[in-house]
Amino acid sequence: MNEFELTGRASTHIVELAQPRCALHYEAAASFLAMRDAAQRDGIDLAARSSFRDFDTQLTIWNAKWSGERPLFDRQGRPLERRQLADSQAVDAILCWSAIPGGSRHHWGSDVDVIDAASVPAGYAVQLVPAEYARDGIFGRLSAWLDANMQCFGFFRPYRTDRGGVSPEPWHLSYSPVSLPALESLSLSMLRHVLEGSAIAGRPHVLARLPEIYTRFMLAVDSPVQTSSFPATPALA
Repeated sequence: MNEFELTGRASTHIVELAQPRCALHYEAAASFLAMRDAAQRDGIDLAARSSFRDFDTQLTIWNAKWSGERPLFDRQGRPLERRQLADSQAVDAILCWSAIPGGSRHHWGSDVDVIDAASVPAGYAVQLVPAEYARDGIFGRLSAWLDANMQCFGFFRPYRTDRGGVSPEPWHLSYSPVSLPALESLSLSMLRHVLEGSAIAGRPHVLARLPEIYTRFMLAVDSPVQTSSFPATPALA
């Protein structure tokens, strides 16, 4: 991928799928569809809640959280009042649940948030919290299936454990043949260049802490290894 694709400012690497409806990197799409077919044979309707997300969409999310128009949560999923937070605290609160524009793995089209559409009760609003993916959660069967099968299709969970950056997200899958080289290619200097010319809210605070953000929230991810357990603490996307 080139600099524009890596930072979400271009979508030339993305293909749109009709069923399930999502947008993925062209190299990830076939594997995702194959994994969906395999899951369907086991009675699971693998669907994407979020897939490719461009820079402007991520910027809108960030700025709305910075201004308090969208809710903020602490690492335990408890709501925070933006007006009670110093700007540096707001940066931390946003980064627990939302990536910095230009630094989202969703820019690459390799990462997708998944649910089992067949398990969603009528009238239920999916929250994307770890409790839903626990053994007794509505997506517990999906989680166990992914533990046993996702690696066969090249997928892994980059936020499997709490590494002090992004909180654990058992719904977040990443296609390693695309995401691993993408992470290596997205440099700190590239990210700084993009953000310096952007309309990101709190830009002085973000730029001052960018080396820390890059290391703690982007590089500190789990490797493509299989696991069958997740933390029980809540996480909100």
